[in-house]
Amino acid sequence: MAMTASSGVAQGAGSAPPAGQAERSPFLRTTELLAPYQPAKPLITLSLGEPQHPVPDFVGPVLAKHIAEFGRYPLAKGIEPFRRAAANWLSTRFQLPRPIDPESEILVLNGSREGLFFAAITAARYVGPRKGRPAILMPNPFYPAYGAGARAAGCELVYLPTTRANGFLPDLDTLDEATLARTVAMFIASPANPQGAVASRDYFTRLKALADRYGFMILSDECYSEIYTRQAPGSALECAGPDFTNVVAFQSLSKRSNLPGMRVGFAAGDNKFLAAFHELRNVAAPQVPVPLQHVAVAAYSDETHVEENRRLYRIKFDLADQILGSRYGYARPAGGFCVWLDVSEHGGDEAAAVKLYRDAGVRVIPGSYLSRLQNDGFNPGAGYIRLALVSDSESTAEALHRLVEILN
Repeated sequence: MAMTASSGVAQGAGSAPPAGQAERSPFLRTTELLAPYQPAKPLITLSLGEPQHPVPDFVGPVLAKHIAEFGRYPLAKGIEPFRRAAANWLSTRFQLPRPIDPESEILVLNGSREGLFFAAITAARYVGPRKGRPAILMPNPFYPAYGAGARAAGCELVYLPTTRANGFLPDLDTLDEATLARTVAMFIASPANPQGAVASRDYFTRLKALADRYGFMILSDECYSEIYTRQAPGSALECAGPDFTNVVAFQSLSKRSNLPGMRVGFAAGDNKFLAAFHELRNVAAPQVPVPLQHVAVAAYSDETHVEENRRLYRIKFDLADQILGSRYGYARPAGGFCVWLDVSEHGGDEAAAVKLYRDAGVRVIPGSYLSRLQNDGFNPGAGYIRLALVSDSESTAEALHRLVEILN
């Protein structure tokens, strides 16, 4: 992809569209799209990435044991047992340059979403003056919290298209000097949502070199890291150097431990950034109830329920392999639980979403709703639909069979 000198941004990269469009939830837009129709068959919802596997057995007993601790305000940084458990899990799970310090390099979060939002605001304050209007880079399609955080920080949103041609990851070679010089942060998701692409160690190393050279933060969204069917994804922290400078990774128990409603995760990495992050969150962010942190201690100390979670997703991807085959450009993703299907030859993403809902009783999300227009008018999500394989295997198989029948 060639660069254009006039824009200071790689050709095809995009800045923010009008605020009304940029801020609208893709799920609300999907609800509005489907509102005029009634499904012809019992509804199977694959649009929302809300894990439906059983809650781990230890959750109830741990909550009961610590129920009285709902009666006090939590510390914003997290209780010491939580920070130690999260640090131990990170150091065991990934090949880090050194063990994470639970005192200065871990902060508890209400899931990764609010952390990613506040991290963008912190980055805009933390990195110092930029050469031009401060910018935050993000993959396109992207998780909506990235855009909300960048807008709240007063930064220009620069969208980096992720397509099949570039392996569904932002192409670092297209980033020009002028854009990098005004960047305060770059969001990266690995495994990517929605395509499931996983960044290699070389990719993270190259990104880290850019962050160090231009002085911006890498905000690495790794909440899907424990859902994979082959090789375990790595972390940006593995390539961050001995002080984790300019790198913060975000984790959550929503996907790993099938606890989307508990809202517990953490940020880990650069201790100087995390000190500033903590200062902001201490006055602005919601605190995490102490009993939930104790559940998280148990969750990060146990891998059995995580392995079972992966097994259940593996069964559903085996079904997708069999039922979808190579239709709609399907390929088993490296990580995550989403399927990204090319329906451009079936009327496009909105038309396919309507048809599947109306005629098959299958609710999916149009890919264009998860993306934004690039400067050249290209929407990288247009023509795709996203399926989240979160239901049980029987429902998943039924939905996939209906999809093939209706689209074909």
